[in-house]
Amino acid sequence: MKTILITGGAGFIGSNFVKYILENTEHGVVNLDALTYAGNPENLRDVSGHPRYRFVKGDICDGELVDGVFREYDVDTVANLAAESHVDRSITNPEIFLRTNILGTHTLLEAAKKHWKTRPDDKYSREYRAGVRFLQVSTDEVYGTLDAEGGGMFKETTPLAPNSPYSASKASADLLVRAYHETFGLPVNITRCSNNYGPFQFPEKLIPLMINNCGADRKLPVYGDGMQIRDWLHVRDHCSALYAVLDKGRIGEVYNIGGNNEKANIDIVKLIIQNLGKDESLIEHVPDRPGHDRRYAIDNAKITRELGWSPSYTFERGLAETIRWYADNGAWMENVISGNYLAYYAEMYGD
Repeated sequence: MKTILITGGAGFIGSNFVKYILENTEHGVVNLDALTYAGNPENLRDVSGHPRYRFVKGDICDGELVDGVFREYDVDTVANLAAESHVDRSITNPEIFLRTNILGTHTLLEAAKKHWKTRPDDKYSREYRAGVRFLQVSTDEVYGTLDAEGGGMFKETTPLAPNSPYSASKASADLLVRAYHETFGLPVNITRCSNNYGPFQFPEKLIPLMINNCGADRKLPVYGDGMQIRDWLHVRDHCSALYAVLDKGRIGEVYNIGGNNEKANIDIVKLIIQNLGKDESLIEHVPDRPGHDRRYAIDNAKITRELGWSPSYTFERGLAETIRWYADNGAWMENVISGNYLAYYAEMYGD
């Protein structure tokens, strides 16, 4: 049985991954999360008492804390999902993205290197305990943009060309992870996923924002012409892919994870309107954001060929389930929007 440190485990993808591991394996999980605005402890209320689950509140940039977590729980696997991830926020405040996404990743790498070495001296060794693994969970945005008219897809060999402070910080973290493998022999993998959607997503992102606004008959703000194309991946498919990489991925390799569901933003908004029985007059086109990538598309042939993984959700099924989830969990959405989830945090973890 492994002890998996999942950083950012109270966030959208992180909380779904915590549950996936607890439901589908016998591994123990330590969740390290700073509980910033997007880290919601209510996401994990149903597993808070699980015997194989431990929560630690803290910042991945805190080297002393991270070192203590590795030592206390004998961590042998890291899945680094802790990240500032909203492009708009990175444009208005890039510094926090550099701190969390780059310096935080470096702190985790240093702790892993220290605790997984077999030699007691200060010399580096490429011999690590069998089975240890550092998984850096990244994004297809590090590849930049594709021509909406020219076709093509991102492959693992596509050069990195990030266009926002967010994607630049993630690309930098990816290169650090690669460097720790090449220099120190740290056993690593990097995954780069397309746009995720599903339950527990913070409502600043496109799909939950549009579901919430549409349900309340509020305007649906669409950047520019809305023809930005993304590949959409259900979060549960993403979780199964992450575990496949942890379980049997080749050390040092990058794996792209995509949902095989390319959709224009405006088409997704219209699908949500149709599902909720509303009118397209709610759509409001707003000025496009700076550096807005036009198209992302993932070629996931490598992970399918090597690990036997493929997505199970069609977008139509996944979107319908997601809309139902938000409809059935209105209190969760209201607590997030109002900030009332902080009361649960205070009750569970103090001030």
